[in-house]
Amino acid sequence: SAEKTAKPSDCMRELKIEKLVLNIAVGESGDRLTRARKVLEELSGQKPMESKARYTVRTFGIRRNEKIATHVTIRGPKAEELLERGLKVKEYELMARNFSATGNFGFGIDEHIDLGIKYDPSIGIFGMDFYIVMGRPGFRVSRRKHCRNRVGAGHRITKQETQEWFKKKFDGLIKSK
Repeated sequence: SAEKTAKPSDCMRELKIEKLVLNIAVGESGDRLTRARKVLEELSGQKPMESKARYTVRTFGIRRNEKIATHVTIRGPKAEELLERGLKVKEYELMARNFSATGNFGFGIDEHIDLGIKYDPSIGIFGMDFYIVMGRPGFRVSRRKHCRNRVGAGHRITKQETQEWFKKKFDGLIKSK
């Protein structure tokens, strides 16, 4: 019974940041999209990808397969450092609805210059979305080629676990409304 009360710290249960996805949805192709790409390249040091519109929306003035957004996926210590900068802009406050049921979370910022990039009049100001995918050691079983399997129910990440991790790691605040 003493073992059940004091749970040993299990290295396989520790949460970690799998990846951070930065997305700038411009809503049009052309010059603004190119400038948004420059912003992401400057932030991440990687070459951003472009996303296409899934279908034509005449009220927005976009056509199917038109490039309308740009995103970049960052992993490792660089992802943690950029997340820290993004959360500093939000003053370490997130809404409860920012956390998904699968234990991932995301938020948006209005101006990229808040992240510490100097304002360049030729580029302008872009808002961007941060999306953080959480993981645990052992999640590879669901993605590997050989002997692929499901992640067990007890090993999946819940919304509560990610919220606790966020509060503990960043000393953050989660608002309900």
